[in-house]
Amino acid sequence: MDDRIEDYILRHSDEEGELLSRLNRETHVKLLRPRMLSGHLQGRILKMLCRMIKPRYVLELGTFTGYSALCMAEGIVPDGEIHTIEIDDEIEDFTRSYFEQSEYKERIRFYIGDAMHIVPSIDRVFDLVFIDADKRHYVEYYDLVFDKVRSGGFILADNTLWDGKVVTEPQSRDAQTVGILRFNEMIAADNRVEKVILPLRDGLTLIWKK
Repeated sequence: MDDRIEDYILRHSDEEGELLSRLNRETHVKLLRPRMLSGHLQGRILKMLCRMIKPRYVLELGTFTGYSALCMAEGIVPDGEIHTIEIDDEIEDFTRSYFEQSEYKERIRFYIGDAMHIVPSIDRVFDLVFIDADKRHYVEYYDLVFDKVRSGGFILADNTLWDGKVVTEPQSRDAQTVGILRFNEMIAADNRVEKVILPLRDGLTLIWKK
């Protein structure tokens, strides 16, 4: 997206708030790969989607520093829960500190570990799942969560255009690009769901389970 267009969009959308702004800034200053953070525009979209869907139970694979979880926590119903899983224990303290500062902290259940092991242990049927973890394993994550999503529920998958690499020549494709391509092809062929890819940032696929 043209920077001028994105700036215009942000100036005519809701602000992200002081806590999220500080989290955004500190993530860029203190952590490697800060681009993994959802950011202002995507964060407001995730909140709005939660306002529209009104989920009570949300599952997120890939917490990173917690920006997206905090945004969704703003938008879910007051007694809702967000179960968010991060595999990198080195950023646990950083992320948890921001959850603790949020007025929505009681809505967030934070796990550290491998989602493949943790998800089966969570005794919930989810209204919304947000997949934003290791791109090499999107197919496996989808299979993992599908039966834990209620009929009429949603799965959101981030980075499904992968910086345009999904349309590059095969010889330039790395393992994560191959993982995204596998996922996109699988979703396109899955008649159990309706789906659409939005060209938001790095691509966001919206999936509705029939």
